[in-house]
Amino acid sequence: MTFADFADYFWRNRGLMGEYFLQHVQMVAAGVGLALLAGVPLGILCMRGRWTARLVLAVTGILQVVPSLAMLVLLMLWMGLGNATVMAGLFLYSLNPIVRNTYVGLQQVSGSLIDAARGVGMSRWQQLWRVRVPLALPYMMTGLRVAAVIAIGVATIAPLVGGDGLGREVYAGINGQNSLRIYSGALPAALLAIVADIGLGALQRRLDPAAARSRRPRAGGGASGKDGADAAVPPVPKAQG
Repeated sequence: MTFADFADYFWRNRGLMGEYFLQHVQMVAAGVGLALLAGVPLGILCMRGRWTARLVLAVTGILQVVPSLAMLVLLMLWMGLGNATVMAGLFLYSLNPIVRNTYVGLQQVSGSLIDAARGVGMSRWQQLWRVRVPLALPYMMTGLRVAAVIAIGVATIAPLVGGDGLGREVYAGINGQNSLRIYSGALPAALLAIVADIGLGALQRRLDPAAARSRRPRAGGGASGKDGADAAVPPVPKAQG
C-alpha cells in the first residue's frame, strides 16, 4: 500500500468517510458534553467535605479503570445496540478527569482571595461563581481536554456494540484484511484527537486569568498622547465645598 493508494481510496469514498467522521464527532460531543454538565457539579459537591470527595472520586475512578469494551458490553445488555449505548459509555469514561480536575482547581484557589471575597460581603454562592470557578477554569479545561481525547479513542470501538463512526471503517478493514480501510478510519480518528487537544488547549490559555493579565497592556504602554497620560495618572478628585 502506498500513500497514493490511500489518498485515492479516501477520495473515492469521501462521502461515506465524511458521514462516519460526523457520526464520530457527534457521539464524542454528546458523551463529553453530558459528562461536563454532570462532572462540574460533582466536582463542586466534593468541596463539601473530605469524605464526600473521597466517595465521588472513588466511584468515578472505578468507572475510569473498567476496560472500555467491558463497559460498553455491560451497557449494551441494559440499553441494547446503538449509538445511545456508546454515548453512555463515553459519558461514564469522561466523568473522572472532569470531576477530579474541577475539584483540584477549586481547591487551588488562595484562601486570602476567599477571605477578601467574604470581607466584601459575598455569599458562599457568589464566592463560588465569582471567585473560585473563574480561577479554576484552567484546571477544568485540562480535565475536558483529557476527557475529549479519551472519548475519541474509545468511540472507535463503537461498532462492536452497534454504534457508528470511524470505527466502522477500522473493523471492516480488519475483517476484510484491507489495510486501506483500516488507515482510512484510524488516521482521521487520530487527527481528530490531536486537533481537539490543540483546540481545547488554545481555549484553556485564553480562559486562564493569569494569561489574560499578561496579555493586557500596561497603563500608558498601549496608548499615546493624552490617552496615555490619562491612563498612567489617575484623575485628581475635585475639592468639595
